Amino acid sequence: MSYPGYPPSGGYAPQPGAYPPQAGGYPPQAGGYPPQAGGYPPQAGGYPPQAGGYPSQQAGGYPPQAGGYPSQQAGGYPSQQAGGYPSQQAGGYPSQQAGVYPQPGGGFPQGGGFPPQAGGYPSMPPAQGGWGGAPAGGMPGGGMPQGYPGGPVPGQPQGYPGGPAPGQQPMPGYPGGAPAPNPSMPGYGGGVPATPYSPAINRGYRGVIKDYPGADPLRDVEVLRKAMKGFGTDEAAIIEILGSRSNKQRVPMVAAYKTTYGKDLFHDLKSELTGNFEKLVIAMLQTPTRFDASQLKEAIVGAGTDEACLIEILSSRSNAEIGEINQIYKNEYGKKLEDAIINDTSGHFRRLLVSLCQGNRDEREQVDINMAKQDAQKLYAAGENKVGTDESQFNAILCSRSKPHLRAVFNEYQQMSGRDIVKSICREMSGNVEDGMVAVVKCIRNTPEYFAERLHKSMAGAGTKDRTLIRVMVTRSEVDMLDIRQAYQKAYGKSLYTAISGDTSGDYKKLLLKLCGGSD
Repeated sequence: MSYPGYPPSGGYAPQPGAYPPQAGGYPPQAGGYPPQAGGYPPQAGGYPPQAGGYPSQQAGGYPPQAGGYPSQQAGGYPSQQAGGYPSQQAGGYPSQQAGVYPQPGGGFPQGGGFPPQAGGYPSMPPAQGGWGGAPAGGMPGGGMPQGYPGGPVPGQPQGYPGGPAPGQQPMPGYPGGAPAPNPSMPGYGGGVPATPYSPAINRGYRGVIKDYPGADPLRDVEVLRKAMKGFGTDEAAIIEILGSRSNKQRVPMVAAYKTTYGKDLFHDLKSELTGNFEKLVIAMLQTPTRFDASQLKEAIVGAGTDEACLIEILSSRSNAEIGEINQIYKNEYGKKLEDAIINDTSGHFRRLLVSLCQGNRDEREQVDINMAKQDAQKLYAAGENKVGTDESQFNAILCSRSKPHLRAVFNEYQQMSGRDIVKSICREMSGNVEDGMVAVVKCIRNTPEYFAERLHKSMAGAGTKDRTLIRVMVTRSEVDMLDIRQAYQKAYGKSLYTAISGDTSGDYKKLLLKLCGGSD
Protein backbone atom coordinates (compact mmCIF):
# COMPACT_ATOMS: atom_id res chain seq x y z
CA MET A 1 0.00 0.00 0.00
CA SER A 2 1.33 3.42 -0.90
CA TYR A 3 0.35 6.85 0.34
CA PRO A 4 1.01 10.23 -1.21
CA GLY A 5 4.04 11.86 0.25
CA TYR A 6 5.89 8.66 1.13
CA PRO A 7 9.11 8.07 -0.77
CA PRO A 8 9.50 4.64 -2.37
CA SER A 9 11.36 2.06 -0.33
CA GLY A 10 15.09 2.44 -0.67
CA GLY A 11 15.17 6.13 -1.47
CA TYR A 12 16.50 7.61 -4.72
CA ALA A 13 19.67 6.82 -6.55
CA PRO A 14 22.11 9.67 -7.12
CA GLN A 15 21.74 11.32 -10.50
CA PRO A 16 24.64 11.64 -12.91
CA GLY A 17 26.62 14.74 -12.25
CA ALA A 18 25.48 14.96 -8.64
CA TYR A 19 27.65 15.31 -5.57
CA PRO A 20 30.51 14.93 -4.98
CA PRO A 21 31.47 17.59 -7.56
CA GLN A 22 33.55 16.44 -10.47
CA ALA A 23 36.96 17.75 -11.31
CA GLY A 24 36.74 21.05 -13.06
CA GLY A 25 33.35 21.86 -11.53
CA TYR A 26 33.91 24.28 -8.71
CA PRO A 27 34.90 27.04 -8.36
CA PRO A 28 32.09 28.52 -10.42
CA GLN A 29 32.99 30.38 -13.56
CA ALA A 30 32.73 34.09 -13.84
CA GLY A 31 29.17 35.13 -14.22
CA GLY A 32 27.90 32.18 -12.17
CA TYR A 33 27.40 32.48 -8.45
CA PRO A 34 26.58 34.73 -6.77
CA PRO A 35 23.39 35.06 -8.81
CA GLN A 36 22.38 38.22 -10.55
CA ALA A 37 19.67 40.51 -9.28
CA GLY A 38 16.31 38.84 -9.55
CA GLY A 39 17.74 35.37 -8.87
CA TYR A 40 18.47 34.33 -5.31
CA PRO A 41 17.12 34.92 -2.74
CA PRO A 42 13.86 33.28 -3.83
CA GLN A 43 10.51 34.95 -3.60
CA ALA A 44 8.27 34.67 -0.56
CA GLY A 45 6.92 31.19 -0.09
CA GLY A 46 9.90 29.32 -1.53
CA TYR A 47 13.10 28.05 0.04
CA PRO A 48 14.20 28.58 2.72
CA PRO A 49 11.22 28.53 5.09
CA GLN A 50 10.32 31.90 6.53
CA ALA A 51 10.63 32.67 10.21
CA GLY A 52 8.07 30.72 12.17
CA GLY A 53 7.81 28.04 9.52
CA TYR A 54 9.43 24.66 9.48
CA PRO A 55 11.17 24.06 12.82
CA SER A 56 14.83 23.26 13.01
CA GLN A 57 16.08 19.75 13.45
CA GLN A 58 16.70 18.51 16.96
CA ALA A 59 20.03 16.95 17.79
CA GLY A 60 20.02 13.23 17.42
CA GLY A 61 17.83 13.15 14.33
CA TYR A 62 16.49 10.29 12.40
CA PRO A 63 19.22 7.88 11.25
CA PRO A 64 19.76 7.75 7.49
CA GLN A 65 18.49 4.62 5.83
CA ALA A 66 20.61 2.33 3.71
CA GLY A 67 20.42 3.26 0.06
CA GLY A 68 18.93 6.69 0.74
CA TYR A 69 19.29 9.75 -1.48
CA PRO A 70 21.88 10.97 -2.16
CA SER A 71 24.44 8.16 -1.67
CA GLN A 72 27.22 9.12 0.74
CA GLN A 73 30.46 8.79 -1.18
CA ALA A 74 33.88 9.02 0.36
CA GLY A 75 34.76 12.66 0.45
CA GLY A 76 31.22 13.54 -0.55
CA TYR A 77 28.78 16.03 0.72
CA PRO A 78 28.82 16.43 4.50
CA SER A 79 25.81 15.48 6.56
CA GLN A 80 23.75 18.18 8.18
CA GLN A 81 25.06 19.60 11.43
CA ALA A 82 23.14 19.28 14.69
CA GLY A 83 20.66 22.10 14.85
CA GLY A 84 19.29 21.50 11.38
CA TYR A 85 18.88 24.14 8.69
CA PRO A 86 21.01 27.24 9.25
CA SER A 87 19.08 30.26 10.42
CA GLN A 88 18.03 32.65 7.68
CA GLN A 89 19.87 35.90 7.27
CA ALA A 90 17.83 39.00 6.63
CA GLY A 91 16.55 39.03 3.08
CA GLY A 92 18.32 36.08 1.57
CA TYR A 93 19.69 32.58 1.67
CA PRO A 94 21.17 31.28 4.90
CA SER A 95 24.81 32.04 5.17
CA GLN A 96 27.26 29.31 6.01
CA GLN A 97 28.73 29.49 9.48
CA ALA A 98 32.40 29.16 10.04
CA GLY A 99 33.38 25.54 10.33
CA VAL A 100 30.23 24.12 8.77
CA TYR A 101 32.09 22.34 6.03
CA PRO A 102 34.38 19.55 7.16
CA GLN A 103 38.12 19.47 6.63
CA PRO A 104 39.83 17.31 4.00
CA GLY A 105 38.93 13.63 4.25
CA GLY A 106 35.22 14.14 4.56
CA GLY A 107 34.06 17.31 2.82
CA PHE A 108 34.47 19.13 -0.49
CA PRO A 109 37.81 19.08 -2.28
CA GLN A 110 39.95 21.91 -1.05
CA GLY A 111 40.95 24.66 -3.40
CA GLY A 112 38.86 26.05 -6.14
CA GLY A 113 36.43 28.11 -4.17
CA PHE A 114 34.68 25.78 -1.68
CA PRO A 115 33.46 26.31 0.92
CA PRO A 116 31.40 29.20 -0.45
CA GLN A 117 31.70 32.59 1.10
CA ALA A 118 29.17 33.99 3.54
CA GLY A 119 25.89 34.66 1.81
CA GLY A 120 26.74 32.32 -1.04
CA TYR A 121 25.31 29.01 -2.12
CA PRO A 122 23.06 27.39 0.54
CA SER A 123 23.68 24.04 2.12
CA MET A 124 21.90 21.08 0.56
CA PRO A 125 19.63 18.65 2.44
CA PRO A 126 21.30 15.91 4.46
CA ALA A 127 21.75 12.41 3.13
CA GLN A 128 18.37 11.49 4.57
CA GLY A 129 15.71 13.34 6.39
CA GLY A 130 14.82 16.19 4.01
CA TRP A 131 14.99 19.83 5.01
CA GLY A 132 14.71 20.63 8.68
CA GLY A 133 13.36 18.30 11.32
CA ALA A 134 10.52 17.42 13.57
CA PRO A 135 8.53 19.93 15.59
CA ALA A 136 9.26 20.50 19.23
CA GLY A 137 8.57 17.32 21.10
CA GLY A 138 10.37 15.21 18.57
CA MET A 139 10.10 11.57 17.85
CA PRO A 140 10.65 8.97 20.56
CA GLY A 141 14.15 8.83 21.91
CA GLY A 142 15.14 12.14 20.36
CA GLY A 143 14.82 10.80 16.83
CA MET A 144 13.45 12.72 13.89
CA PRO A 145 10.70 11.73 11.44
CA GLN A 146 12.14 11.16 8.01
CA GLY A 147 11.42 14.03 5.67
CA TYR A 148 11.08 14.06 1.92
CA PRO A 149 14.49 13.02 0.67
CA GLY A 150 15.89 15.08 -2.12
CA GLY A 151 12.71 16.67 -3.45
CA PRO A 152 9.36 15.67 -4.90
CA VAL A 153 8.86 12.29 -6.52
CA PRO A 154 7.87 12.44 -10.18
CA GLY A 155 4.15 11.88 -10.40
CA GLN A 156 3.59 12.36 -6.67
CA PRO A 157 1.91 15.43 -5.15
CA GLN A 158 4.48 17.81 -3.76
CA GLY A 159 4.04 18.44 -0.05
CA TYR A 160 5.40 21.17 2.19
CA PRO A 161 7.75 22.99 1.83
CA GLY A 162 6.98 25.08 -1.21
CA GLY A 163 3.23 24.91 -1.34
CA PRO A 164 0.21 22.59 -1.27
CA ALA A 165 -0.21 19.42 -3.29
CA PRO A 166 -1.73 19.84 -6.75
CA GLY A 167 -5.47 20.24 -6.51
CA GLN A 168 -5.40 21.15 -2.82
CA GLN A 169 -5.81 24.52 -1.17
CA PRO A 170 -2.91 25.68 1.00
CA MET A 171 -3.66 24.85 4.63
CA PRO A 172 -3.48 27.64 7.20
CA GLY A 173 -0.52 28.19 9.40
CA TYR A 174 1.99 26.55 7.07
CA PRO A 175 4.30 28.58 4.86
CA GLY A 176 3.08 28.67 1.31
CA GLY A 177 2.67 32.25 0.39
CA ALA A 178 -1.09 32.03 -0.03
CA PRO A 179 -3.81 33.19 2.35
CA ALA A 180 -5.72 30.62 4.35
CA PRO A 181 -8.92 29.56 2.56
CA ASN A 182 -10.80 29.40 5.84
CA PRO A 183 -10.06 31.99 8.53
CA SER A 184 -11.41 29.66 11.21
CA MET A 185 -8.69 27.10 10.64
CA PRO A 186 -6.07 27.34 13.39
CA GLY A 187 -2.56 28.58 12.88
CA TYR A 188 0.32 26.15 13.24
CA GLY A 189 2.58 26.46 16.23
CA GLY A 190 0.14 27.99 18.70
CA GLY A 191 2.52 27.48 21.61
CA VAL A 192 0.52 24.64 23.19
CA PRO A 193 2.80 22.03 24.75
CA ALA A 194 2.87 18.90 22.62
CA THR A 195 1.88 15.54 23.99
CA PRO A 196 5.07 13.45 24.15
CA TYR A 197 5.46 10.62 21.71
CA SER A 198 5.30 7.08 23.02
CA PRO A 199 8.77 5.74 23.75
CA ALA A 200 9.65 3.69 20.69
CA ILE A 201 13.38 3.29 21.09
CA ASN A 202 14.45 -0.33 21.29
CA ARG A 203 15.69 -0.84 24.84
CA GLY A 204 15.96 -4.59 24.62
CA TYR A 205 13.64 -7.15 26.19
CA ARG A 206 10.92 -5.44 28.23
CA GLY A 207 9.03 -8.50 29.39
CA VAL A 208 9.42 -10.19 32.77
CA ILE A 209 9.00 -13.89 31.92
CA LYS A 210 12.09 -15.35 30.27
CA ASP A 211 13.10 -18.77 29.00
CA TYR A 212 13.98 -21.11 31.86
CA PRO A 213 17.46 -22.59 31.27
CA GLY A 214 17.33 -26.29 30.49
CA ALA A 215 13.52 -26.56 30.62
CA ASP A 216 12.22 -29.91 29.30
CA PRO A 217 8.48 -30.29 28.64
CA LEU A 218 8.61 -34.04 29.37
CA ARG A 219 10.04 -33.43 32.84
CA ASP A 220 7.68 -30.49 33.41
CA VAL A 221 4.57 -32.56 32.66
CA GLU A 222 5.74 -35.17 35.15
CA VAL A 223 5.62 -32.45 37.80
CA LEU A 224 2.17 -31.35 36.64
CA ARG A 225 0.88 -34.94 36.63
CA LYS A 226 2.21 -35.54 40.12
CA ALA A 227 0.62 -32.27 41.30
CA MET A 228 -2.82 -33.39 40.08
CA LYS A 229 -2.62 -37.10 40.91
CA GLY A 230 -4.14 -38.54 44.07
CA PHE A 231 -6.05 -36.74 46.76
CA GLY A 232 -5.97 -32.96 46.46
CA THR A 233 -3.93 -30.74 44.13
CA ASP A 234 -0.49 -29.29 44.66
CA GLU A 235 -1.23 -25.77 43.38
CA ALA A 236 2.20 -24.52 44.47
CA ALA A 237 3.93 -26.92 42.08
CA ILE A 238 1.69 -25.79 39.19
CA ILE A 239 2.41 -22.13 39.99
CA GLU A 240 6.14 -22.77 40.15
CA ILE A 241 6.26 -24.59 36.80
CA LEU A 242 3.99 -22.27 34.81
CA GLY A 243 5.24 -19.07 36.44
CA SER A 244 8.87 -19.75 35.57
CA ARG A 245 8.49 -20.89 31.94
CA SER A 246 8.07 -18.67 28.88
CA ASN A 247 5.11 -19.15 26.57
CA LYS A 248 7.14 -21.10 24.03
CA GLN A 249 8.18 -23.46 26.86
CA ARG A 250 4.65 -23.80 28.29
CA VAL A 251 2.75 -24.53 25.07
CA PRO A 252 4.68 -27.76 24.24
CA MET A 253 3.58 -29.19 27.59
CA VAL A 254 0.12 -29.85 26.11
CA ALA A 255 1.47 -32.23 23.46
CA ALA A 256 4.05 -33.71 25.84
CA TYR A 257 1.34 -34.50 28.40
CA LYS A 258 -0.81 -36.30 25.84
CA THR A 259 2.23 -38.17 24.49
CA THR A 260 3.29 -39.30 27.95
CA TYR A 261 -0.05 -40.03 29.62
CA GLY A 262 -2.54 -40.30 26.77
CA LYS A 263 -4.72 -37.63 28.38
CA ASP A 264 -5.63 -34.04 27.61
CA LEU A 265 -3.81 -31.56 29.86
CA PHE A 266 -6.57 -28.94 29.60
CA HIS A 267 -9.21 -31.48 30.64
CA ASP A 268 -7.21 -32.64 33.65
CA LEU A 269 -6.44 -29.10 34.80
CA LYS A 270 -10.09 -28.07 34.51
CA SER A 271 -11.11 -31.06 36.59
CA GLU A 272 -8.63 -30.17 39.35
CA LEU A 273 -8.75 -26.37 39.43
CA THR A 274 -11.57 -23.86 39.76
CA GLY A 275 -12.43 -20.20 39.33
CA ASN A 276 -10.07 -17.52 38.11
CA PHE A 277 -7.00 -19.59 38.94
CA GLU A 278 -8.20 -22.23 36.48
CA LYS A 279 -8.86 -19.58 33.79
CA LEU A 280 -5.41 -18.07 34.28
CA VAL A 281 -3.64 -21.46 34.05
CA ILE A 282 -5.55 -22.40 30.87
CA ALA A 283 -4.73 -19.01 29.32
CA MET A 284 -1.01 -19.47 29.99
CA LEU A 285 -0.91 -22.82 28.14
CA GLN A 286 -2.18 -21.37 24.84
CA THR A 287 -0.26 -19.54 22.12
CA PRO A 288 -0.86 -15.77 22.19
CA THR A 289 -2.87 -15.73 18.96
CA ARG A 290 -5.02 -18.73 19.96
CA PHE A 291 -5.75 -17.08 23.29
CA ASP A 292 -6.62 -13.81 21.51
CA ALA A 293 -9.01 -15.65 19.19
CA SER A 294 -10.76 -17.24 22.16
CA GLN A 295 -11.03 -13.84 23.88
CA LEU A 296 -12.57 -12.27 20.77
CA LYS A 297 -15.05 -15.13 20.58
CA GLU A 298 -16.12 -14.60 24.21
CA ALA A 299 -16.31 -10.82 23.67
CA ILE A 300 -18.71 -11.28 20.75
CA VAL A 301 -20.97 -14.16 21.83
CA GLY A 302 -21.07 -13.52 25.58
CA ALA A 303 -23.80 -11.68 27.43
CA GLY A 304 -23.45 -8.31 25.74
CA THR A 305 -20.54 -7.39 23.51
CA ASP A 306 -17.26 -6.53 25.21
CA GLU A 307 -16.36 -3.67 22.88
CA ALA A 308 -13.28 -2.69 24.90
CA CYS A 309 -11.82 -6.19 24.50
CA LEU A 310 -12.33 -6.09 20.72
CA ILE A 311 -10.59 -2.72 20.43
CA GLU A 312 -7.79 -3.70 22.82
CA ILE A 313 -6.79 -6.77 20.84
CA LEU A 314 -7.29 -5.43 17.30
CA SER A 315 -5.51 -2.10 17.90
CA SER A 316 -2.46 -3.50 19.73
CA ARG A 317 -1.53 -6.54 17.63
CA SER A 318 0.68 -6.57 14.53
CA ASN A 319 -0.58 -7.34 11.02
CA ALA A 320 0.95 -10.82 11.19
CA GLU A 321 -0.72 -11.53 14.54
CA ILE A 322 -4.12 -10.32 13.30
CA GLY A 323 -3.77 -12.50 10.21
CA GLU A 324 -3.06 -15.54 12.38
CA ILE A 325 -5.96 -14.66 14.71
CA ASN A 326 -8.31 -14.53 11.70
CA GLN A 327 -7.13 -17.94 10.53
CA ILE A 328 -7.47 -19.56 13.96
CA TYR A 329 -10.91 -18.00 14.48
CA LYS A 330 -12.14 -19.43 11.17
CA ASN A 331 -10.68 -22.88 11.89
CA GLU A 332 -11.88 -23.07 15.51
CA TYR A 333 -15.32 -21.52 15.22
CA GLY A 334 -16.25 -22.13 11.57
CA LYS A 335 -16.85 -18.47 10.86
CA LYS A 336 -14.81 -15.49 9.75
CA LEU A 337 -13.99 -12.99 12.49
CA GLU A 338 -15.12 -10.17 10.21
CA ASP A 339 -18.55 -11.77 9.75
CA ALA A 340 -18.90 -12.28 13.51
CA ILE A 341 -18.10 -8.59 14.09
CA ILE A 342 -20.56 -7.45 11.40
CA ASN A 343 -23.35 -9.54 12.92
CA ASP A 344 -22.75 -8.22 16.45
CA THR A 345 -22.02 -4.51 15.94
CA SER A 346 -23.39 -1.62 13.90
CA GLY A 347 -22.71 1.83 12.48
CA HIS A 348 -19.34 3.54 12.51
CA PHE A 349 -18.14 1.32 15.36
CA ARG A 350 -18.66 -1.71 13.12
CA ARG A 351 -16.66 -0.02 10.37
CA LEU A 352 -13.85 0.74 12.78
CA LEU A 353 -13.62 -2.91 13.92
CA VAL A 354 -13.87 -4.28 10.38
CA SER A 355 -11.03 -1.98 9.29
CA LEU A 356 -8.84 -3.04 12.21
CA CYS A 357 -9.45 -6.77 11.74
CA GLN A 358 -8.09 -6.61 8.18
CA GLY A 359 -4.55 -6.48 9.59
CA ASN A 360 -3.48 -4.17 6.79
CA ARG A 361 -1.92 -1.24 8.66
CA ASP A 362 1.18 0.36 7.20
CA GLU A 363 4.09 -0.88 9.35
CA ARG A 364 6.94 1.24 8.01
CA GLU A 365 9.01 3.00 10.67
CA GLN A 366 9.82 6.07 8.58
CA VAL A 367 7.68 9.16 9.14
CA ASP A 368 7.02 11.79 6.47
CA ILE A 369 6.39 14.91 8.53
CA ASN A 370 4.65 16.59 5.58
CA MET A 371 2.15 13.75 5.39
CA ALA A 372 1.64 13.96 9.16
CA LYS A 373 0.80 17.66 8.87
CA GLN A 374 -1.69 16.95 6.07
CA ASP A 375 -3.37 14.18 8.07
CA ALA A 376 -3.61 16.44 11.12
CA GLN A 377 -5.36 19.06 8.99
CA LYS A 378 -7.71 16.42 7.56
CA LEU A 379 -8.70 15.28 11.06
CA TYR A 380 -9.34 18.86 12.12
CA ALA A 381 -11.40 19.56 9.00
CA ALA A 382 -13.41 16.34 9.57
CA GLY A 383 -14.23 17.15 13.19
CA GLU A 384 -13.66 20.42 14.98
CA ASN A 385 -13.97 22.59 11.87
CA LYS A 386 -17.28 21.36 10.47
CA VAL A 387 -20.87 20.96 11.49
CA GLY A 388 -21.20 17.29 12.35
CA THR A 389 -18.32 14.85 12.15
CA ASP A 390 -16.89 12.89 9.25
CA GLU A 391 -16.15 9.65 11.12
CA SER A 392 -14.99 7.97 7.92
CA GLN A 393 -12.00 10.33 7.70
CA PHE A 394 -10.97 9.43 11.26
CA ASN A 395 -11.47 5.76 10.40
CA ALA A 396 -9.34 5.97 7.26
CA ILE A 397 -6.39 7.63 8.99
CA LEU A 398 -6.46 5.79 12.34
CA CYS A 399 -6.77 2.32 10.79
CA SER A 400 -4.36 2.53 7.87
CA ARG A 401 -1.44 4.75 8.85
CA SER A 402 1.61 3.39 10.64
CA LYS A 403 1.87 3.80 14.40
CA PRO A 404 5.00 6.04 14.28
CA HIS A 405 3.23 8.19 11.67
CA LEU A 406 0.09 8.47 13.80
CA ARG A 407 2.14 9.56 16.82
CA ALA A 408 3.48 12.38 14.66
CA VAL A 409 -0.06 13.20 13.50
CA PHE A 410 -1.34 13.45 17.08
CA ASN A 411 1.55 15.77 17.96
CA GLU A 412 0.94 17.94 14.88
CA TYR A 413 -2.79 18.07 15.64
CA GLN A 414 -2.23 19.40 19.14
CA GLN A 415 0.27 22.03 18.02
CA MET A 416 -2.00 23.10 15.17
CA SER A 417 -5.37 23.15 16.95
CA GLY A 418 -4.39 23.70 20.57
CA ARG A 419 -6.42 20.67 21.63
CA ASP A 420 -5.49 17.07 22.32
CA ILE A 421 -6.86 14.65 19.72
CA VAL A 422 -8.60 12.58 22.43
CA LYS A 423 -10.49 15.63 23.68
CA SER A 424 -11.52 16.48 20.12
CA ILE A 425 -12.88 12.97 19.59
CA CYS A 426 -14.83 13.17 22.85
CA ARG A 427 -16.33 16.52 21.75
CA GLU A 428 -17.30 15.26 18.31
CA MET A 429 -18.40 11.64 18.85
CA SER A 430 -20.39 9.59 21.34
CA GLY A 431 -21.19 6.02 22.31
CA ASN A 432 -19.22 3.01 21.14
CA VAL A 433 -17.54 4.80 18.24
CA GLU A 434 -16.20 7.46 20.64
CA ASP A 435 -14.88 4.79 23.02
CA GLY A 436 -13.37 2.88 20.12
CA MET A 437 -11.62 5.85 18.51
CA VAL A 438 -10.27 7.05 21.88
CA ALA A 439 -8.95 3.58 22.68
CA VAL A 440 -7.22 3.31 19.30
CA VAL A 441 -5.55 6.71 19.82
CA LYS A 442 -4.43 5.90 23.37
CA CYS A 443 -3.12 2.46 22.44
CA ILE A 444 -1.11 3.79 19.50
CA ARG A 445 0.17 6.93 21.21
CA ASN A 446 1.56 5.19 24.29
CA THR A 447 0.90 1.46 24.52
CA PRO A 448 2.25 0.91 28.08
CA GLU A 449 0.12 3.79 29.40
CA TYR A 450 -2.92 2.36 27.65
CA PHE A 451 -2.46 -1.07 29.25
CA ALA A 452 -1.71 0.47 32.64
CA GLU A 453 -5.08 2.22 32.39
CA ARG A 454 -6.77 -1.04 31.34
CA LEU A 455 -5.32 -2.80 34.39
CA HIS A 456 -6.32 0.03 36.72
CA LYS A 457 -9.91 0.00 35.46
CA SER A 458 -10.07 -3.79 35.80
CA MET A 459 -9.31 -3.50 39.52
CA ALA A 460 -10.99 -0.17 40.35
CA GLY A 461 -14.37 0.05 42.03
CA ALA A 462 -16.55 -2.77 43.30
CA GLY A 463 -15.46 -6.13 41.98
CA THR A 464 -12.66 -7.07 39.63
CA LYS A 465 -12.94 -7.47 35.86
CA ASP A 466 -10.94 -10.69 35.91
CA ARG A 467 -11.16 -11.42 32.17
CA THR A 468 -9.42 -8.12 31.43
CA LEU A 469 -6.89 -8.58 34.24
CA ILE A 470 -5.99 -12.11 33.12
CA ARG A 471 -5.80 -11.17 29.43
CA VAL A 472 -3.51 -8.17 29.91
CA MET A 473 -1.21 -9.90 32.40
CA VAL A 474 -0.81 -13.01 30.22
CA THR A 475 -0.42 -11.26 26.85
CA ARG A 476 1.93 -8.48 28.00
CA SER A 477 4.15 -10.43 30.40
CA GLU A 478 6.64 -11.18 27.62
CA VAL A 479 6.16 -7.95 25.65
CA ASP A 480 6.30 -4.74 27.70
CA MET A 481 5.35 -5.55 31.31
CA LEU A 482 8.33 -3.57 32.65
CA ASP A 483 7.09 -0.46 30.82
CA ILE A 484 3.51 -1.06 31.98
CA ARG A 485 4.70 -1.28 35.58
CA GLN A 486 6.51 2.03 35.24
CA ALA A 487 3.48 3.68 33.63
CA TYR A 488 1.20 2.31 36.36
CA GLN A 489 3.44 3.61 39.15
CA LYS A 490 3.63 7.04 37.51
CA ALA A 491 -0.10 7.35 36.82
CA TYR A 492 -1.57 5.91 40.03
CA GLY A 493 1.10 6.44 42.67
CA LYS A 494 1.50 2.78 43.62
CA SER A 495 3.05 -0.27 42.06
CA LEU A 496 1.09 -2.71 39.94
CA TYR A 497 2.36 -5.46 42.25
CA THR A 498 0.73 -3.72 45.22
CA ALA A 499 -2.53 -3.18 43.32
CA ILE A 500 -2.79 -6.86 42.35
CA SER A 501 -1.91 -7.98 45.86
CA GLY A 502 -4.70 -5.88 47.33
CA ASP A 503 -7.37 -6.85 44.80
CA THR A 504 -6.87 -10.62 44.39
CA SER A 505 -6.17 -13.55 46.69
CA GLY A 506 -4.98 -17.14 46.98
CA ASP A 507 -3.30 -19.10 44.23
CA TYR A 508 -4.80 -16.76 41.63
CA LYS A 509 -2.91 -13.84 43.19
CA LYS A 510 0.34 -15.82 43.44
CA LEU A 511 0.36 -16.71 39.75
CA LEU A 512 -0.62 -13.17 38.70
CA LEU A 513 2.30 -11.80 40.72
CA LYS A 514 4.62 -14.21 38.88
CA LEU A 515 3.45 -12.58 35.64
CA CYS A 516 3.93 -9.12 37.14
CA GLY A 517 7.52 -9.97 37.97
CA GLY A 518 8.11 -7.82 41.03
CA SER A 519 7.29 -4.58 42.82
CA ASP A 520 8.51 -1.14 41.74
